[in-house]
Amino acid sequence: MNGAADLGGMMGFGPVMPESGEPVFHGDWERRVFAVTLAMGFTGSWNIDQSRFARESLPPAQYLSSSYYQIWLAGLEKLLLERGLVTAAELENGKAGSASAEVKRVLNAGDVGAVLAAGGPAERRRSEPARYSAGDRVVARNIHPQTHTRLPRYLRGHAGVIHAIRGAHVFPDSNAQGLGEDPQWLYSVAFSARELWGTGYPDTDRIFADCWEPYLERA
Repeated sequence: MNGAADLGGMMGFGPVMPESGEPVFHGDWERRVFAVTLAMGFTGSWNIDQSRFARESLPPAQYLSSSYYQIWLAGLEKLLLERGLVTAAELENGKAGSASAEVKRVLNAGDVGAVLAAGGPAERRRSEPARYSAGDRVVARNIHPQTHTRLPRYLRGHAGVIHAIRGAHVFPDSNAQGLGEDPQWLYSVAFSARELWGTGYPDTDRIFADCWEPYLERA
């Protein structure tokens, strides 16, 4: 969706100011939000793309005025409410008001290291061959879905060149809607800075974006 999370190439927000010596967590509450979000993700109550969509679909004013882990917490609360795993009253007072809801599985403390090390690979098999090959010229489709997509606005309608094929992977657009993984071919596509932002950029500057096949059409 065209939400506040998709700021690539937009002006008016000031320079990006990296924090010197930034710690992993700025406080214990951030550490806890990170842990609870991962633990709840392991329950299987939603997938990673639904989790991302919960964050990016927050009201723009809330999203832009929140810190990184405040956004994570708001997205988690949204998912919990939508699935009936918590009530608004419980979130408000911080106390469980009824028996705990059932979940598919629970992440035990002793298993955290192994689970995180295993990760969540998204590569899948697809019987149909890839439509594009390295060197093919393509255009990123000009789409504006109201649901989740991983195609940034600043790429849409612009031409690039297939740099490499990355295999078939879970398609986030359908996975975020609970419509299944629908594996699609994934490509690394090279876009010139001039193509994206005009002649004020060196001709040699390029960015590489991972684009699923449904995002692309032949130039």
